[in-house]
Amino acid sequence: MAVYTQLSKAEITNFFTKYELGEIKNFEGIKEGIENTNYIINSEKDKFILTIYEKRVSEEDIPFFIGLMKNLFNSNFKCPNPIINKNGSYISEISNKKAAVVSFIEGESKEKLSPQNCYDIGVETAKLHKITEKLSIKRKNNLSVKSWKSLFNKIENDCSKINKKLPNIIKNSLIEIERNWPKNLPSGIIHADLFPDNIFFKNNKFNGIIDFYFACNDFFAFEIAICINALCFDGVKENVSFNVTKAKRFIDGYSSIRKIEKEEKESLKVLSQGAAMRFLLTRVFDYLNLVEGAIVKIKDPVEYLNRLEFHNSVKNYEDYCI
Repeated sequence: MAVYTQLSKAEITNFFTKYELGEIKNFEGIKEGIENTNYIINSEKDKFILTIYEKRVSEEDIPFFIGLMKNLFNSNFKCPNPIINKNGSYISEISNKKAAVVSFIEGESKEKLSPQNCYDIGVETAKLHKITEKLSIKRKNNLSVKSWKSLFNKIENDCSKINKKLPNIIKNSLIEIERNWPKNLPSGIIHADLFPDNIFFKNNKFNGIIDFYFACNDFFAFEIAICINALCFDGVKENVSFNVTKAKRFIDGYSSIRKIEKEEKESLKVLSQGAAMRFLLTRVFDYLNLVEGAIVKIKDPVEYLNRLEFHNSVKNYEDYCI
């Protein structure tokens, strides 16, 4: 989430005449995130999130995102519920951009997750996969392994400004990742961005997942690898360290709902390398290409350099959950 399109109260009030949600009391932009513009809206009826889709989101993908959230919500998965407008559509327009309104998830994200939190997220991640493996809607992962080399080419000349080791580590790691990337693993729709700021807790209990705008079809085990990177390391910048207890609890929670197959376990090292590479590359790109005037919180790329180096040193699945 972020704020690229800045709106006045009059613009937001006029926009909400398209919905039957009552009079707008107040609103506030959300600076966390990088993909779309988001506002918290307080109306007479309830709280909502207004999302304005920025240029990095293809208009062709928006029905997929809305359909995924609607399917998950209707399957009793805790996530935002898309709100229909007076014209019977879930997609509207504001400032010449596509937009949508979804229900507000109560609770807040946790900066420091406990092992029990990780177990609960593992359970919910597996539930999500059990639901999405039955869905017929599809979206290609535009940030898959096939995209990483071209993304690196865009930042190769400048990324040493962030860290002198970056060019060589990325180049050598990409060769290993591409050589060992699996071809056939259980797959379906994954969230693909399960970071702590997209997972809400209320009274220290899981209460929902938000921000499905990277969701796509990919290996379920790649989602596990993303979660290991996003949830199971402690510290910041150069002091990041792997927390094996959190990783084991996440995998235990996941496995209680969906069994992790032998081939998925054998691929976890390279998938974890790939997940670290994916977020390292996009963080470096965003760091070097900040949008002027945007209210956005840029995330530190070095944290993912350290994660990648850890995964490069790992031998097998057991190293993640001894």
